[in-house]
Amino acid sequence: MRIGDAAAAAGMTARALRYYEEHGLVIARRTPSGHRVYEPEDVRKLRTVRGLLDAGLTVGDIRSFAPLLDALPPEGIPELFFAQGGARDGLTDGPAGPGPEQHCRTATEVARRRLADLDARIERLTRLRGRLARRLGEPAREPGRVAPYGRALRE
Repeated sequence: MRIGDAAAAAGMTARALRYYEEHGLVIARRTPSGHRVYEPEDVRKLRTVRGLLDAGLTVGDIRSFAPLLDALPPEGIPELFFAQGGARDGLTDGPAGPGPEQHCRTATEVARRRLADLDARIERLTRLRGRLARRLGEPAREPGRVAPYGRALRE
């Protein structure tokens, strides 16, 4: 399928698809005239990438375990972080180098680092919010509770 069809099937724009291709997350075949051609497997991989991005990972994070995207079963993302407890059928490292199990460990480590980074950012933003609220004379609020200030900022 052509780029527009693949992008639509994956729930993204052709521009986003090109961006992911530029970063090595998907590789299109080319026709003799140079047009990109995508297979259903590429669409599945792009959906997985979108799911990982929606979960809070970055394109750089995903690039660090991009080879695993080719090995993912149809279940996709839940299987990505499987290898915590040891080998699973066909997922062991072999003489050719790191196999999917190692990539799963890498994916899990990357996700844990991203989670720690998000926690640190949330903590920092919570402190900043508290300082600003105090300067405005607002009472302290319990962590995790969000005020409806977005509406006022958009008006």
